[in-house]
Order: sequence, then C-alpha cells, then structure tokens
Amino acid sequence: MDILRKMPVEHVLDRTRQNTLKRRLTSWSLAGFGVGVIIGTGIFTLVGVEAKAHAGPAVVVSFMIAGLVAALAALCYAELASAVPTAGSAYTYAFATLGELFAWIIGWDLLLEFALGAAVVSRSWSGYVANLLDLPAEWFGEQATVNIGAVFIIAVLTVVAVAGIRESSRLTNLLVVVKVSVCVLIVVAGLFFVRGANLDPFVPPAKPAEAGASLVDQPLIQAVAGLEQSVFGFGGVLTAAAVVFFAYTGFEALANLGEETKNPKRDLPRGLLGSLAVCTVLYVAVALVLTAVVDYRKIDEGAPISAAFQSVGAPWVGALVGLGAITGLTSVMMVELVTLGRIGFAMSRDGLLPRPFSEVHPRWRTPHRMTIAIAVLIMLLAGLVPITELADMVSIGALSGFFIVALAVPVLRRRNPELERPFRVPLSPVLPVVTALACLYLMSNLDVFTWLRFGVWLLLGLLIYLFYGRRHSVLAHGAGKGTGKGTEPGPGMKDGGAGD
Repeated sequence: MDILRKMPVEHVLDRTRQNTLKRRLTSWSLAGFGVGVIIGTGIFTLVGVEAKAHAGPAVVVSFMIAGLVAALAALCYAELASAVPTAGSAYTYAFATLGELFAWIIGWDLLLEFALGAAVVSRSWSGYVANLLDLPAEWFGEQATVNIGAVFIIAVLTVVAVAGIRESSRLTNLLVVVKVSVCVLIVVAGLFFVRGANLDPFVPPAKPAEAGASLVDQPLIQAVAGLEQSVFGFGGVLTAAAVVFFAYTGFEALANLGEETKNPKRDLPRGLLGSLAVCTVLYVAVALVLTAVVDYRKIDEGAPISAAFQSVGAPWVGALVGLGAITGLTSVMMVELVTLGRIGFAMSRDGLLPRPFSEVHPRWRTPHRMTIAIAVLIMLLAGLVPITELADMVSIGALSGFFIVALAVPVLRRRNPELERPFRVPLSPVLPVVTALACLYLMSNLDVFTWLRFGVWLLLGLLIYLFYGRRHSVLAHGAGKGTGKGTEPGPGMKDGGAGD
C-alpha cells in the first residue's frame, strides 16, 4: 500500500549532509533548551493540582513514574537522533521505519502537542504577569475576551525564533539560569518549614469520585474494566503520573535540532539525557517540599507554591516563585516555537504540507514561514480560547509519539543493521518494547474525554493526509511508490526533496 511507503534512511542522511540549516548548537546549548522547555507549567502548577486531586504526597511517586517512562523514551530518542540527526525527529524516524501514514500521524500529533502546549503556557504566563504587575483582568485574565498578554508574548518570541537558532538558544539559556535558581530556592527555603505530619498518609486511601462525575471524566482503563470511578490510592498515583507526564513533555524537542547541532552523534544523547536528569531531580524535590510544607488537602490549585510559602509566613519566597514562573514559562514557549518550525519544515520538505513552508530565510537560515504560520494559529488560540482544561491533550500527544519512537528502534535496527549508531539502547528490543507498553499504559490512565478529543484530532489529520499529503508526498513522485519498502530515491528526490 502506498500509504505505508517508507523514506530511505540514506536519503534522510543525504539531506542532512546538505546542511540547509545552520549548525551552531553544542551539548550545553541542547541541555539548556531541554531544561528550558521541560521545566514550566508542570513544576509551578500541576504538582499542586495533582497532589490535591489524585495522589496526595505520593505525587512524588507519580513524578518518579512519569520520569522513568520519559527516561526510557529518551534512550530511544538518543539512539535514533544520534544515528539519524535530522529535523522532524519522531516524524522522520517513523517515516523511515513504519511508513508514511504513521509518519503523518506522529507529525500531526507533535503539532498538536507543541501548539496546544504553547497556547496553554502563554495564557499561564499572562496570568502570572497580571498578578505580579496588577494588570487589568479583562485583558490579561482567563475571563478576558481577548487575552492580550498571551498574544503579545507569542508575537515577541516568534521574532526571536525567526531571527536565528543561536539567538533563541542564548535567550533560553539565560531564562534557564533564573528558573533553575528559583527551583533550588524553593527546595532550600522549604526545608525550614517542613512538617512531617503533612506527609501522613503518604498515599491517601482510595475513595469514590465526587458525586456528579461523568463517564467521560473517568480514566479510560477504569471505564474499559468496568471499575468504580475512584481517586487517590495507587490508582490515583498512576492517574497523576499520566497527567504530570505533561511536565516532562518537550525534551523530544531536542531531537528536532539534529541538523543544527555541531556534533549530533555526541551532543544529542548528552543533551537529551542530561536535561531530563536535571529536571527529574528538581521535580521530585519540589513535589516533596510542597507536600511537606502544606497539607495536600489545603493546596491552592492556582498558585500552589507561592500560596504555600505565604501560608507559612514567607511571602518573599512566593514573590520569587512568581518571577521564576514567568521566566520558566517564557523559556517553554521559546523552545516550543522553535520546535514547531522544525517539525513543519520536515513535513513540508517531504511534501505532506505545502512546500513553501520548507523554505528557509536567506539570511537567518531558519524555517521562517512555518514558524510564523504556526505562531499565528497559537496566538488565535491563546487570545480567544480558554484552553487550560486541554492540558491532558499535550500528554496524550507526547505519549503517542514516544510509543512510535520506541517501536522504531528495533524496526530500524532490523531494516538498517549497517547504520552507524554512536548511542545504542541497551537490551534492545526488550527495552524499547517495554517503553512502548509503558507509554500505552500511561495513556490508558487519561480520561475518556481526552481520548475522544484525540480521536477527533486524528480523524481531521487523516482527512488532510488522504486528500492532500498522500498525493503531494515526495514518495508519490519518486522512491518506494506503492511498495512500502525503502528503495533508493527516484529522479524526483535526487536533489533532496521538496524545498532543499
């Protein structure tokens, strides 16, 4: 079937060697990008929300479980990214291993994950700024008809993203220093206000969900198994793990920067695993301090950390936390905008999106058209639609991507055993299969409504692919037409495909 045709790995590597994008990033730059995009809404908001709603102090365990799954996925990303350093990451890996249809699905999911994530974070940024500077809620709050603050910050950061990858990296690294410093301050200051009684019970006993909760609000695994809807207990810890996985999404953005990394075979694995390790330690430490400082039943869901320090007589710490939240959210949006441009660039270069989006700026060598187009969409969403309730969609989009990446590792090893792999996932294919199953299990702990919305998004994407992408794909005019096998590039692909 032509929808399962594959992009030859040799062709992907040939395009990478043409160096259309400028190579300027090092392992330190990548680690800064990783920490910049990972630490954001999760550390400043979700930790409190999930402790109060599902896990209690055991939200610490939820972060550990989510971090473990993210680490397994990062190992798979590290092997693929070091062997095939290219823009598009999971999308391109799927194209070379599982086929064009799977590549489109994962690319479509990644666009959902990062675009929706950027819109959500921009509205959170606007709210923190409004609170800090006492700005009018009718323009900057969640009830605003048009959230001016959210639109403004996306517009400013889009200019930086278009101006160049080095400029984006410098701004992100500066924000990361401030953000990590504030996280360390939270942990150190919190140690003076810890109360052991707040950690007992560490795992609150399971209890039925509140009256009025509907079937679509129930985790999918409970609904399928016909179990009574409940919260807390070990089931609550797993549900919280699925939700706080949102806090780890973004590290895969580094794999999209393979064509802009000086030494991708060495620097990509270091950047991926290093940034994830730093963030996991900070998450667990902050979650433990928060639930030890204040009773999980009394956590403020809007600004949990700031409110916790205010409740123990340390408002100055709360003010610094607000500053850290603003810088943290800014760096998240910066990396998400950069990533979206690269994903769209890769999909357009392959013909699945309109080809003008694969053109790079003649001076700055960035995919400016795709970056600007996706930024306009984010500004519309962020300015007009209250979408904080859609955060779960970011998790399901990321987990579906990790699922495919994990499967791509053993498939690519079998199809291209001669390919140089500077980093290799240990215990393959066992570990990649375990990773895929773990991602699928976490997805099953998200609620039914999230799955329904995800299904609608996939259906829309499939219609676009069937009526546009399948016909305009470079493979439709070159290699592997109708075979589903990775044959050599045909005449239409000798120059590196669309937009090279």
